[in-house]
Amino acid sequence: MPVPWEAMIPMGLVVVMFGVTGTGYNLASHIANGGRPLRHNIDTWDEMMMRRDERLTGKYRGQSIDPKAPAGYATSSIWETEKVKAS
Repeated sequence: MPVPWEAMIPMGLVVVMFGVTGTGYNLASHIANGGRPLRHNIDTWDEMMMRRDERLTGKYRGQSIDPKAPAGYATSSIWETEKVKAS
């Protein structure tokens, strides 16, 4: 049975475009995560630690080994507070 050579060009285009989009997605997620692989099975504790690390370093996937927190860390809490009026 002969091969329909006319179908090779569209099939090649489909394969190339899937490759381009897959590579582009991989590159974009790699850059968005600071050059680290994607995280999977993230639970509440991991999310809390990621928010804390972001407040400490200013980067989504950054971590710090400095034992002292930066100056603005104490006032960058995610908790909303209300002002207490002195009576």
